[in-house]
Amino acid sequence: MISLNNKHILLGISGSIAAYKSAELVRRLKDTGADVRVALTSGGAEFVTPLTFQALSGNPVHTNLLDTEAEAAMGHIALARWADAILVAPASANFIARLAQGRADDLLGAICLATDATIAIAPAMNQQMWANAATQENLQRLRQRGILQFGPGEGDQACGETGPGRMLEASQLTIHTANIFETGLLSGSTVLLIAGPTQEAIDPVRYLSNRSSGKMGYAIAQAAAEAGAKVIMISGPTALVTPPHVERINVRSAQQMFDAVMQHVANSDIFISTAAVADYRPINIAEQKIKKTKDTLTLTLQRNPDILATVAALKNAPFTVGFAAETENVEQHAREKLERKGIDIIAANLVGDGIAFEADENALLVLTTENKQQLATASKFMLGRQLIDIIAKRYTHSDRS
Repeated sequence: MISLNNKHILLGISGSIAAYKSAELVRRLKDTGADVRVALTSGGAEFVTPLTFQALSGNPVHTNLLDTEAEAAMGHIALARWADAILVAPASANFIARLAQGRADDLLGAICLATDATIAIAPAMNQQMWANAATQENLQRLRQRGILQFGPGEGDQACGETGPGRMLEASQLTIHTANIFETGLLSGSTVLLIAGPTQEAIDPVRYLSNRSSGKMGYAIAQAAAEAGAKVIMISGPTALVTPPHVERINVRSAQQMFDAVMQHVANSDIFISTAAVADYRPINIAEQKIKKTKDTLTLTLQRNPDILATVAALKNAPFTVGFAAETENVEQHAREKLERKGIDIIAANLVGDGIAFEADENALLVLTTENKQQLATASKFMLGRQLIDIIAKRYTHSDRS
């Protein structure tokens, strides 16, 4: 079963009679779990109204580059960053030519220039326009830039002619869009990942914990599964839905997480430590609820086992990736942790005052012993895929692949 769970798909609709098929495409994309927003060109709006797509997508439809309200929030930039993938369906001959020229004189063109997301086009035009040398040259130029092309199909056309140029059906385009995220970069590998917070009991009611939501870890687990890996995720307490094709093991305390990791690490190729594991736990856990009888309460704490360091020190350690959540001197502290624990990669981020924890966006500084790479602020799902891409390339060239 295809899945676009948690994916942000921006559907661009240009001026073609095939725009009527885009209504069904919105529905299909949403049925597979995608969040869909529509950018409708003036030509596209001649065939299907914005209200149609607003009703089907459940989101406002974006039409104007110079929309005062949208531009106050840098509308085209916001949409370009929001999208995990951009699908232009239908992509008319005119839009293809403008995209090949790098023009940004309408909203959809500006979004395509401003995005880092994968762009795909679904051509739709008369068969003679399709065969024209200018169209074919434009398509070749787009393919050289990494823009994907879905179709076209062949058959009867609205103009009464028959031949290539029909936009693919909504079901076909949905499958192609889902395949964008199925990279195969980690096919045959087993990824063991820890995610979420831990809870260290004080008494039967209370515990010590932290503000980790687990969103970053779950996003990375999903990206690893999409890359073809077998993924085992050991999760602290969260309310998040398990990503498709991910085996989830629930734990509560740091010790339970440590024990679960030690049980599975021998059969793992890659270990990713995204969990916010408590450094300390109470030595004594009260058997009954502690009553409020004094103005102060003293807890004596002891160190929890260091999961990341223990895994990295194993004789046949997997390729090991750590995380560092810091409130200051992010790169300095992260690099010290990288070297101190002897791991392969560390991904560091700034936290605190509404940054990263419990948010849907994040930014990461990825460090190895030789270099660093800054991943700009984006959705955690997009960052997860970017990080898995980095991990896969480093792992493939390591002596443990």
